[in-house]
Order: sequence, then structure tokens, then C-alpha cells
Amino acid sequence: MTYETLRLTVEERVATVTLNRPKALNALNAAMLHDLEGAFATLAEDSAVRVVLLCGAGGKAFAAGADIAELAEVDAISGERLAGRAQRLFRRIELLAKPVIACIDGFALGGGCELAMACALRLASERARFGQPEIKLGLVPGYGGTQRLPRLVGRGAALKMLLTGAMIDASEALRIGLVDEVVAVEKLMERAAELAKSIAGMPPLAVAAAIEAVGRGADLPLDEALALEAAAFGRLCGTEDKREGTRAFMEKRSAQWVGR
Repeated sequence: MTYETLRLTVEERVATVTLNRPKALNALNAAMLHDLEGAFATLAEDSAVRVVLLCGAGGKAFAAGADIAELAEVDAISGERLAGRAQRLFRRIELLAKPVIACIDGFALGGGCELAMACALRLASERARFGQPEIKLGLVPGYGGTQRLPRLVGRGAALKMLLTGAMIDASEALRIGLVDEVVAVEKLMERAAELAKSIAGMPPLAVAAAIEAVGRGADLPLDEALALEAAAFGRLCGTEDKREGTRAFMEKRSAQWVGR
């Protein structure tokens, strides 16, 4: 499929989704939300894809937030509708049965930072910059920022970003736990591809179960979350991949995963 605001390519079990509005610093307008919905629906159904890389075109931004020109026209009713739409999309990305790795170069602000937080992992270049500047517009984040940010970095660090609207650099983002790795600009996609290849070589049912257990279990009381984990463990014990994995370990050979 072709998209107005994205590029989507697939190579060796790894899909790359590139936000492609470089002149607008890849701001998340209505057309891009629509394209992201379509692209991730397609990827969810594509059994050949094991990992998704998400990046921004142009070298200046991953995504610099919502499109302000569109946002200026939003009222109370349409604003809540817009937030709900983006939240549902980002939640689908977060719980996708194959991990999405955000490859962040340049600005990840507002909705762009929220999109990155919905990904399973976040890799940042040394020149990446992060922020939730909505308060400077008389707003709060609407795409999940008030909820995912404190879960990732803690209440105090989250409120500092939310209440000041200040940007932080990649090293500070790494220190507080907003990103998982920081690499040189020229190494960002190479490192992302390396990580994607490693994950793509793992059994897909177990990868999906780990994403679900972490993503859904984080919002449950511990006893319920442990029950969720036990159910996933039991389900996987009945798969061909588990039988192959244990046999391969005992036979000292590489496992051949079939996804069943």
C-alpha cells in the first residue's frame, strides 16, 4: 500500500515505518494518524513481519508534535475525540504482537514523544531532544503523555517535564529512563537493525506473549498480573516452538521456530 505521509518497507522480517512530512518536522496531522492506523493494521496481519522500526524522515525530527494549524481549530468536543483516536492508535502500537522500536533522531516533542513512549523500545541519537510542551499552549498531553511518562520516568521527573514544557537532551532522557539507548547519529539505524534482527530471530509466540504480559500486566494488581503471566507461560508450554526450543537446547543446536 502507498501512504500520503508515511513510507513503509519490509526487508528480512523487519518493517520500517518512516514518518514522512520532513518540511513540517513530521508533525502528526490527521492524515498521518490515518496513515498510521492503516499501516499498523496491515503490519498486525503480516506474519512475515517480526519487528517494526519507526523513524522520522529529514534528519531534524522524529516527530515534532501535533500539527498546530490543525490543533488551533479544535474545540472541546472534537479535542476529546481527537485525543481518544490517537490514544487508541498508540495503544494498538503498544500492544502489537511484534515489538515496535522507535528510532529517534532530532525532535520528539508533544505527540511525537507520546508516540515514541508507546513503542516497545526507544533508541535515540545523541542529537535527539524530548519534551511535552503542551502546557505552553494552555493544554496537557492528550495522546497518553500524562500516563506513560510517569510510568517510564517516575512521578517527579514526569511532572517536571509536563509543568515546565522544557526540552531535555538524549543523555538526560537516558538517565531518567525515557530512552533505552543513546548512540551516535550515524549509528542509529545500524544499531536499530541489529536489535531488530536479534528479536526477529526469537520465537514469535513468546515475543508476543512477553509484550502482552508487560503491556497489560502493568495496569493490574500484582496478583492478577501474576495470573496473566502464568496463563501465558502455560499457553506457550503447549506450543511446537516450546518443544523445539527445549529439544534444541538439549541437542546443543540452533532452534528452528515455526510460530505454532
